[in-house]
Amino acid sequence: ASFVESTGIPVGQSQAGKGSLPYDHPQSVGAIGSTGTTAANALATEADVIIGIGTRYSDFTTASRTAFNNPDVRFVNINVASIDSVKQGGVSVVADARETLEALAEALDGYRVSDEYRSRTAELAAHWESTVDAVYKIDDDSLGLNQNQVIGLANTLSDPRDVVVCAAGSMPGDLHKLWRTRDSKGYHVEYGFSCMGYEVAGGIGAKMACPDRDVFIMVGDGSYLMMATELVTAVQENVKVIVILVQNHGFASIGSLSESLGSQRFGTDYRYRGDSGRLDGDILPVDLAANAASLGADVIRANTAAEFADAVKVAKASDRTTVIHVETDPRIAAPDSESWWDVPVSQASTLESTQNAYETYAQWKKIQRPFLRPSGN
Repeated sequence: ASFVESTGIPVGQSQAGKGSLPYDHPQSVGAIGSTGTTAANALATEADVIIGIGTRYSDFTTASRTAFNNPDVRFVNINVASIDSVKQGGVSVVADARETLEALAEALDGYRVSDEYRSRTAELAAHWESTVDAVYKIDDDSLGLNQNQVIGLANTLSDPRDVVVCAAGSMPGDLHKLWRTRDSKGYHVEYGFSCMGYEVAGGIGAKMACPDRDVFIMVGDGSYLMMATELVTAVQENVKVIVILVQNHGFASIGSLSESLGSQRFGTDYRYRGDSGRLDGDILPVDLAANAASLGADVIRANTAAEFADAVKVAKASDRTTVIHVETDPRIAAPDSESWWDVPVSQASTLESTQNAYETYAQWKKIQRPFLRPSGN
């Protein structure tokens, strides 16, 4: 915060770095990469110098190496792990982040970004915040909720020091771009290997680490089915967590990815196998709220924003683990990051949707860069 306040350099945050600045800090432009904000990704596209602080430059963070498109871009990588410090062909600084930033601030004494650049940073950040406001908004409380609105409600109804925990599915990416982190320890999203089932177990660990904070576990139905039984541990050990169980009767993440690659969400709904032999029958009668109750947790079913708000109040006042069950439409997506993730598409197909997806894929591949180390660097 001190370094960027004095220089005006904007900050884009990876999943692991989210919370390094509060969401409304003047230099914060939010999440970066495939699951990032339009603000961070626009600035990354133009930047001539990227200072990577502790980042591993993962596939999502770099938008599969398409995020940094200035032809003269250079990287300075501050990291205690030498293997990460040399990524992107950058200048390697193997050192403690805080010590390095203090030394760099001293070396850059007097350096400031231009007023025009500050204004552009603020304008892009404000535009993204208005986008978040729009998807958080609920016009008709009698209608069902979508995942963006559930995230918005959880975000605004939680206290600044409360912790959100998530791990897999579509929700981590949506949280990365939409969740407004107000406390440096308020965001715990394990996305390194997209570990389905981590949520409840990880939330218990977060609560044990910080007993004075409420822990909101955001989990989709697919990930819940992987390891919901850890609710028994929470009940047995009296470790109170608040689980927001989003039931959309399928795999929203893979469904959306499948559709974007021209594959029509095949097999991504919880359905019976129909007469055709495909998974196109009726929706399965799965009741995950009843399942959670059978494991000893208090369960509240919420179908509207008002019911959800009341449920959060009850859960925060309780000393017991509470599961808030809410059904959503998996086909309402979060705002576009105007970015990319390299998932290959069939080059030859009779489906027009797949042919169109391949054309899009080929266009992005054209700007993908290997970032080999420049000679003499």
